[in-house]
Amino acid sequence: HVGKLSFLKIKILKILLQKSNCYGTIITVSTQLTVRCLKMNIQINNSSDDPIYLQIKNQIKSQIISGDLQVGDKLPSIRFMAKELRISMITAKRAFDELEAEGFIDSVQGKGNFVARQNKELIREEYLKKIEEKIQDIIEFSDIIGLSNKEIMQMIKSFLEGSYE
Repeated sequence: HVGKLSFLKIKILKILLQKSNCYGTIITVSTQLTVRCLKMNIQINNSSDDPIYLQIKNQIKSQIISGDLQVGDKLPSIRFMAKELRISMITAKRAFDELEAEGFIDSVQGKGNFVARQNKELIREEYLKKIEEKIQDIIEFSDIIGLSNKEIMQMIKSFLEGSYE
């Protein structure tokens, strides 16, 4: 709802947001105007084994889970992201499609992509399952080379303390 703000003021704000490479969500409450500037930091690593769409998806997902991107935040358009990252629009679209399929973003026809409301407990369970799978791998590899539970625990403790070499 625009309220008493003129459409011209909103248009000027949108232009300023575009010029600053800033994705903004313009929120109006009666005559007050709040602009939340979002700067997404997505880095493509061409030497990574992960495909580019997966790198984009994982980085956006991480920013959502960490709270850097909040519910309702508007994401850049597929076209803009493709241009900025110098990638194909198909690649950017695939990243967004997968994020939507996993429930991290909502796509609104003609309006764009927005951060969806998250079930934090469901995300936690998903990551706990991944951790359990990795622990199972550690146990299997340790059995192969005859590593004791005490040695495994010492390795984990060293990693957590940042002193493992």
